[in-house]
Amino acid sequence: MRVRWDRVGRIALLLLLAGVVALYVQPARSYVSTWRDSNAKQQQVSELQREHDALEARSRSLREPRTVETEARRLGMVRPGERPYVVSGLPEPSDDADNATATP
Repeated sequence: MRVRWDRVGRIALLLLLAGVVALYVQPARSYVSTWRDSNAKQQQVSELQREHDALEARSRSLREPRTVETEARRLGMVRPGERPYVVSGLPEPSDDADNATATP
């Protein structure tokens, strides 16, 4: 039986090519995984940036004396010398009451 070296060479080259491709599979999968993670992290950074901007705006508004007074009164605080009044037993506002006053 005679060895056909051209066929052996082709098979060897195909095996070599398959080996090279196999060596690139794991790094390619790792690259895709890292790319997906970076997209998720970028979304998280965007959400945190929006939250930061909102907190900065809130911080700026709390530097105004009128806002501080409004928040303090909402918490039930009064200025020295003022008399606090507590009104209890008021009915809870309902959606029907809001709609009734909104439509003439």
